[in-house]
Amino acid sequence: RLVASSLRTAGFDVTLAENLDRRGLLGALRAFGERLNDHSVAVLYYAGHGLQLRDRNYLIPVDAEIRSEDEIALAGIDVAFILGRMSAARSRINIVVIDACRNNPFAPSTGKSAHTAQGLAQMDAPVGTLLAYATAPGKLAADGLGGVNDKNGLYAQQLARQVLAPGLPVEHVFKRVREAVVRASREAQVPWESSSLQ
Repeated sequence: RLVASSLRTAGFDVTLAENLDRRGLLGALRAFGERLNDHSVAVLYYAGHGLQLRDRNYLIPVDAEIRSEDEIALAGIDVAFILGRMSAARSRINIVVIDACRNNPFAPSTGKSAHTAQGLAQMDAPVGTLLAYATAPGKLAADGLGGVNDKNGLYAQQLARQVLAPGLPVEHVFKRVREAVVRASREAQVPWESSSLQ
């Protein structure tokens, strides 16, 4: 809600969807993709649970009942699906923000398996896309600073603030977010981007 509010203030036409099951998440992503065209400046912000499996990243809906790591691909939505939809629409600019860097609960506590690792996997952004993560690949993100009124993660707080800075190139917005998160987390969380914007 915080990020949606800032994006609206910044002039974006925002659709907010919350607490979606798999069907709802897939439907929302399809509807988003159908709205895009070659004039679009598209921003997709996802806050929730995300896991990596075999170097692929998955968004996990609220109704997921995952009992083994091999079920992640069935229960989740592959981030590559979203990037593919955006590429097919030939949007002028695509910005995908994944605020979902969490540990895979199926990774063995004694070390990493051949398939799972903590955090999310590194992905290269397709042409015309900036792909941003709340923290670096393979790392975990903080949910917040622990205050009584702290309803948002540290990354969301900083993104919502910096998106409103007037006249900044998009890369500078994310650089400011990174600097603020690194400072506030005492270097425990370092946001990361992959960009092929032209």
